[in-house]
Amino acid sequence: MAEDARAARRPDPANIADRAQPHDNTVERAVLAAMLREPATCVDVVIEHFRDPEVFYSHVHRTIFEAIVELHNDPKLKVDLISVAHRLKTMEKLDMIGGEVFLGELYTSIATAVNLDAWCQILRKYATLRRMIDVCSESLLKCYDSDADAAQLVEQIETDIFKVRSEENTNSIVEIKDTIEQEFHALYDLLDGKTEVGIPTGYTQLDKYTGGLKAGEMFVLAARPSIGKTSLALNVIRNLVLPTRSPHPRKVAFFSLEMTEGQIARRLLCTEAGISESVFWNKTFQSSDLTKLTGAVSAFQKAKLFIDPTGGITIAELRAKARRLKMKEDIDAIVIDYLQLMHADGRTDNRQQEVGEISGGIKALAKDLKIPVLVLAQLNREVDKSNGPAGLRPKLAHLRESGTIEQDADIVTFLHRNRDDAKEVSDPNQSVKAEWIVEKNRNGRTGVIELNFFPTRMEFLPAAPYDEEDCPQ
Repeated sequence: MAEDARAARRPDPANIADRAQPHDNTVERAVLAAMLREPATCVDVVIEHFRDPEVFYSHVHRTIFEAIVELHNDPKLKVDLISVAHRLKTMEKLDMIGGEVFLGELYTSIATAVNLDAWCQILRKYATLRRMIDVCSESLLKCYDSDADAAQLVEQIETDIFKVRSEENTNSIVEIKDTIEQEFHALYDLLDGKTEVGIPTGYTQLDKYTGGLKAGEMFVLAARPSIGKTSLALNVIRNLVLPTRSPHPRKVAFFSLEMTEGQIARRLLCTEAGISESVFWNKTFQSSDLTKLTGAVSAFQKAKLFIDPTGGITIAELRAKARRLKMKEDIDAIVIDYLQLMHADGRTDNRQQEVGEISGGIKALAKDLKIPVLVLAQLNREVDKSNGPAGLRPKLAHLRESGTIEQDADIVTFLHRNRDDAKEVSDPNQSVKAEWIVEKNRNGRTGVIELNFFPTRMEFLPAAPYDEEDCPQ
C-alpha cells in the first residue's frame, strides 16, 4: 500500500515531457528592452552575465539578442531600434520575431534598467534548471541502452552535471580597492599563524620551500623504481591524517594503482609502529613490539584515509570518484600512485599524448575541487646511466613519457638516493642518506632537502638541521 501511494505521487514522465521548461518571458523582455534603451551600458552588462543566447528560452528573444550583440561588436554601427530592425531584416528574421511593431512594444515595456543585474541572475537560474532537465533527460535515454557500459555511463552523467554547475559559476570583475583590505587581513593571518599557505607535509624544510600542499596545485614526486617514492608518499599521508602527528588532521584520498589496500595498511601500520614487515615473515616478531603495533592500530582508527586500489584507473574514473569523495567526505587532499599506470579516457596510439591528457586531467581536477593533488611519477632510465652507484641527479628531462607533466605541475620534486646503500641495512635504527630535490616550484624557490631513510621500517625523516647556504637554488 505504501509503495502504491508513493507511485501515485510520482509525476508521469509523459506529462513532464509536455510541460514547458522553467522560464520567464517578462524578465526576458525586460533584459532585451534594457539593451535597446541604454545600449552603451546595458549590452556589456548582459554579455558579461550570459555566455550564449541559450539563456533566453524564447527563440524570438534569442534571435533579437544575437542581432543586438552582432551590432554591438561592430565598431562602425550603433544599437538602436532602427539598426536592430535593419539587422533582423537582413537576416530575414524580422517578420519571424513579430516585425517592427514587436520591437517597439519591447522598447516601451520597461521604465528603467536599474534592476538589470537582478533580471540577468533570474534568467541564469532558469537556464541552469533547463540545462539540468536536458542532462537528466539525455541520461534517462542512455540508461535504457542495454549495451551501455554502466561505469562509463555513471561517469558521463556526473561529468555533465558537474559541467552544468561549473557553467553557473561566473567570475565578475572587481576593483582592487574592493579586495585589497580582505587580502591584507589574509596575509596578516598567515603571519599570525591563524591560517596556512598550504597543508603542512610534516617535512619542515620542504614546506619552507613550497608552502606545503596548496589548494588547486599539482605536486609531482618522481623517482626511479625501488627508491622509495611510495614510502615517502605514505609518510606524508601519515603526517596529514594522524591526530598524533598533526594538530589539524586532514582527510585524504589515496588512489593506489600498484598496491592493494591490505598492502598499504600493513605498510602504514609497520612504519607507524617502527618495526619491519619482515619480522612477521621470518617469525622474529617480539612480544615487546605488540604495544607499538596496537598503538599504531589505535592511531589509524581515528584517521580519515580513503584508499582506492583500482588498477589501471582512467582519468574519468578518478575524476568521478574524487568528486564523490569531495562531496560526501569533504576530502582535503588527493594522492595518486602513480601517474604512468593510469589511462586516458580515449584511445590513442601515442603514449606521450595519453600521458599529457592524464596530466592535464589531474591538474584540472585539483583546480575544480580546490584541493592539492600529490601525484607520483616514474623517471626514465637515463638517471641510472652513470659511473657512480647513485646514478645521475634527476632533472625535469628525466620524467618518463613526460609530455606535459612538467608544464602542468606547479611543483616537481625528485627523490634521489643510492639504491645499494639500503641492501645491507638490518637494524631498524640504521639509516642511509637521501635527497628530496625541489626542481620546479612555480611560486617559490628550488633546492635540495636532506633526508635520512630507514629501510627496515620504510620511513623518511628530515636530516639534521643545516644552514641556508647548504640549500642550493
